[in-house]
Amino acid sequence: MALAINDTAPDFDADTTQGRIRFHEWIGDSWAVLFSHPKDFTPVCTTELGYMARIKSEFDRRGVKIIGLSVDPVDRHVQWAADIQETQGFAPNYPMIADTDFNVSKLYGMLPAALSGDPAKRTPADNQTVRNVFVIGPDKKIKLILVYPMTTGRNFDEVLRVIDSLQLTAMHKVATPAQWKQGDDVIIAGSVTDEEARKTYPQGWNAPKPYIRIVPAPRV
Repeated sequence: MALAINDTAPDFDADTTQGRIRFHEWIGDSWAVLFSHPKDFTPVCTTELGYMARIKSEFDRRGVKIIGLSVDPVDRHVQWAADIQETQGFAPNYPMIADTDFNVSKLYGMLPAALSGDPAKRTPADNQTVRNVFVIGPDKKIKLILVYPMTTGRNFDEVLRVIDSLQLTAMHKVATPAQWKQGDDVIIAGSVTDEEARKTYPQGWNAPKPYIRIVPAPRV
């Protein structure tokens, strides 16, 4: 069954480039980003892994852990990391899951539940659906799911932007409009009545329509 936003992220044990983990335990009280790859030594994914390593400090600053996944084994991940360092200037500085039994890919709906066999005999095209980004909250609930084709590199600056919105709206009863970025005005959540809103925003709000109540972003 496909996962949806607000579902509990499936827990699992897995070998990674930084040792064996229990996923929920590894997340702890942090936010997390799990992003998956069809196969090691693929060109688009090489650029993605390098870019994530380049901007890892931005995730750290937001209290977000990063973890990658591919169906290849740990030793292949280590070899690939050398290529990523050489071509992108940054090697992965976060764990990479070795999903050689397809367990995690199946749990997260990226590969069919009945799939079995040797991952080394599968091509990137066989695993092309393993191109997801999952943002998971400290409550272990899925907050965002993005799915990309093999030919389109992922925009991880957008993932950071969404995390900024998720963390803000988790703390305050607001929503963020289209193209919102940190520091921009926000919208009072529709679940908040005008009476309730006046207690939080005694200075009032800008309302081009009664259902659009715009205020400065509260501090996180």
